Amino acid sequence: MIDRDSHQDDEGAAELIEAARKLFSGPIGFLKSAPSLDFLPPADIPEIAFAGRSNVGKSSLLNALCNRNSLARTSNTPGRTQELNFFEVGDPATIRLVDMPGYGFAEAPKDIVRKWRFLVNDYLRGRATLKRALVLIDSRHGPKPVDGEVMEMLDKAAVSYRIVLTKADKIKASELEKVKAVTAAEARKHPAAHPDIITTSSEKGMGIPELRAAILEAATI
Repeated sequence: MIDRDSHQDDEGAAELIEAARKLFSGPIGFLKSAPSLDFLPPADIPEIAFAGRSNVGKSSLLNALCNRNSLARTSNTPGRTQELNFFEVGDPATIRLVDMPGYGFAEAPKDIVRKWRFLVNDYLRGRATLKRALVLIDSRHGPKPVDGEVMEMLDKAAVSYRIVLTKADKIKASELEKVKAVTAAEARKHPAAHPDIITTSSEKGMGIPELRAAILEAATI
């Protein structure tokens, strides 16, 4: 007996993945940086924001998503990005990706940390076109207390978010399953967290089609 609902779900997922592949194969470009809310672009198209600890692989993931080598700057210096960076997908643009400043870098002066919190919190609470945030967590380390703090910030701002594991190719499959289980348990503690975890590797391309599809789906809800 054929499970028609399951077959239709599979077909729908495949169609979404293909639509997302086409979208991210087209024009994508850097729009602007915003050191404060005064510099935000017009709130006229859906936005998906990327959050993560410094050196979690956020820039590499953005580059992999967009099939570019240097769309987003990568750096080994924690805390380098202290602005909201906006990228537009499509021509005309239909989705805007927002690279938020990395958090959790131990060497940052307190005024930098305070500036980060004000900028990000104000953006999260006041941006009507923000459809979803993606919280990136390094597969090798799993969720840290500072990740929990950012998830609580998103909960309080009533911003729906989804956890994305990065650098999944850097650990054994058995260890990855353990990290996924711990991360899923953490997500269940947070009311604004999506229950499903996306596992990715920028180097190997793992999970990239699914992440593109999740972005497209969130932007069109």
